[in-house]
Amino acid sequence: MAKKSFIELREAALAHRPASQTDPLPDHVYPTRATTVSPSSTTSFDPSAYSQPYCDFMTANPTIFHAVDAFTAQLESEGYKRLHERESWTNKLVRGGKYYCTRNSSAFIAFSVGKEYRSGNGVAIVAGHIDALTAKLKPVSKLPTKAGFVQLGVAPYAGALNETWWDRDLSIGGRVLVRDPSSGKIESKLVKLDWPIARVPTLAPHFGAPSQGPFNKETQMVPIIGVDNSDLFSTSANTPSAFQPGSFAATQPEKLVRVISRELQIHDPNTIVSWELELYDSQPAQLGGLEKDLIFAGRIDDKLCCYAAQEALLASPDSTSSASIKMVGMFDDEEIGSLLRQGARSNFMSSIIERITEAFADPAAAYGPNLLSQTVANSFLVSSDVIHAVNPNFLNVYLENHAPRLNVGVAVSADSNGHMTTDSVSHGFMKRVADKCGATLQVFQIRNDSRSGGTIGPMTSARIGMRAIDMGIPQLSMHSIRATTGSLDPGLGVKLFKGFFDHFEEVDAEFAAF
Repeated sequence: MAKKSFIELREAALAHRPASQTDPLPDHVYPTRATTVSPSSTTSFDPSAYSQPYCDFMTANPTIFHAVDAFTAQLESEGYKRLHERESWTNKLVRGGKYYCTRNSSAFIAFSVGKEYRSGNGVAIVAGHIDALTAKLKPVSKLPTKAGFVQLGVAPYAGALNETWWDRDLSIGGRVLVRDPSSGKIESKLVKLDWPIARVPTLAPHFGAPSQGPFNKETQMVPIIGVDNSDLFSTSANTPSAFQPGSFAATQPEKLVRVISRELQIHDPNTIVSWELELYDSQPAQLGGLEKDLIFAGRIDDKLCCYAAQEALLASPDSTSSASIKMVGMFDDEEIGSLLRQGARSNFMSSIIERITEAFADPAAAYGPNLLSQTVANSFLVSSDVIHAVNPNFLNVYLENHAPRLNVGVAVSADSNGHMTTDSVSHGFMKRVADKCGATLQVFQIRNDSRSGGTIGPMTSARIGMRAIDMGIPQLSMHSIRATTGSLDPGLGVKLFKGFFDHFEEVDAEFAAF
């Protein structure tokens, strides 16, 4: 079956959304894609078919809220139904059904129920994090005009506002909460200002030592968003806010409030209750290199693995692993420890697995810990987070035979101190998957004299108790505002993750002793 174009998916998503969500979907949801044929529908899998669509997705969805909205709209267009955590699911889930559930509009879990699924059977999971390093607007982002410049109060999220953020064209996007004047209910609206809004200016090297750093992120990395020289031509004191005293709008830069209100067609800015806005690099994701064998983009970590996981779930046919649950999870807050309710340390995934197990439990047998533990023991988690690709300019920092290359395949990530979940069983499991789907596995481990990072793998597998592996798609320049991956790597991720969903049951049978 040919894969629908992004425009067709967008129109289908509109048709499936409930009346409360029938506001026109913004253009970020599904930009036009060059190819309308599913690589998974051909006999020979072509990973290059995902290269430009991935770039389009990354450009169109710069913030976590935009990405979750686009992913879930795509799920709806493919027949997935939204489940609300406030409601009971017992009578909603059916075999062969496809569902998703969101938290905070910044995390979601999607799953398809096999037509032969029985409670106690396993769940095949690919999960990652969808948040990325950024700079968020402070609760009161309005700052006094300084030397003719209007500035914006922002705070770094994780390791953002590092040196790679200097002199970049930065835009603003996120979600805005607005009170409907007629109903009094709060609505969430997505906004992204597509032109460069802000910049963190460097100090020219001519000034000597002060230009060399270290720099204070509170006082020396404050973005400018405009020019205001009115103090040179007026003796009046600070102009009072044009918005109601005590309103949220009164605490933000007036021009920014008006621009966002115009973008979202908010007639009264005083109805803005709050917002979560962030800065993002406005340069589009692009194919690069002499032969366009590279991808240059912002926020690759970890929307790259999330994109591949979603495409793999949608490409995996219902006829494969039909006695299991196929699931993807995309979490928020990984870059800051995953401790919030939409993070991987929360009960989000475990509660959904419990609900599924309960909904399909045999009425003659009481649902309880025994059945749930059986489900967990039969399940397997692929924790997918980007992995360091080998950097040719710093070969000395990589461990021999553990330096992943671009455009080769997904890399298994190992760590002797438990920062990764990988062990001999899970590595062997995924090696069998790779063999069956024709994928190539690489391997990465940090040198003994370097510090390893972390993923959602250990926290998720420990909380739930299931077998797990850490693996991810290689990229250069991790935690930079712009990063690099291979043009084939999104598709190679889809290939392996689809193979995991397709062959889960037959490979799991080989590993029944574990």
